[in-house]
Amino acid sequence: MNWTLALCIDAPMQSWGQRSRGVLRDTALEPTKSGIVGLLAAATGVARDDEERIAELAALRFGVRVDREGLLERDYHTTQNVPTTSGGGHRTVVSERYYLADALFLVLLEGPSDLLARLADAVTAPRWPLFFGRRAFVPTRPLFKTLAEQSLDDLIRAHKWLEHPDRAQTAAGDRQRPGLRTVIDCPPDDPRAEPRHDVPYSFADGDRRYGPRTVAVDEVPLTDTMIPSEETRCS
Repeated sequence: MNWTLALCIDAPMQSWGQRSRGVLRDTALEPTKSGIVGLLAAATGVARDDEERIAELAALRFGVRVDREGLLERDYHTTQNVPTTSGGGHRTVVSERYYLADALFLVLLEGPSDLLARLADAVTAPRWPLFFGRRAFVPTRPLFKTLAEQSLDDLIRAHKWLEHPDRAQTAAGDRQRPGLRTVIDCPPDDPRAEPRHDVPYSFADGDRRYGPRTVAVDEVPLTDTMIPSEETRCS
């Protein structure tokens, strides 16, 4: 049986680019596979052009549970003295960069226990600094949550809600509380399958390459057993 590694992705700001080109930098509404593989590559010290080890990480089955939907925000960056293409002068470039504010995600990776155990150790003591899309977007709490002999599909339904206990207790009394959105790798012939183009092949400068995958977008109910108790504290 495969094992599943659960990670907490929590920060005031996050950016998970999909089609970032030129002066427009977008973000997905949840972590992308390429973003999480890049995070794990940094944690384990995998070089940007090490295609074999990147492929090993990308082969893990990947799922996201949205424990708190973020707010889509936009900021502007102004860069002065940018050389013109003709080389005859300089110009000012204004770019638009999107990010998620106040978002919270449970990220799950399913695969061989030995590989997941190494990744659990790596995110606890990373080789290189970890951030969520931009260097300024750093984690607010430890990434590692659990490594379980359990399928991704089971753990995504059973893992404790990552919400802060104060907010969780407010939701506990709401009998009409909504489910939690999920985005999980699935076969192309699944009737729910939607395309994504975020499987990384290489992160090398000037040679970034990605491939396709298919995902099922669904939701899981927020049950009483998933809500943390009043005594629970974020860690």
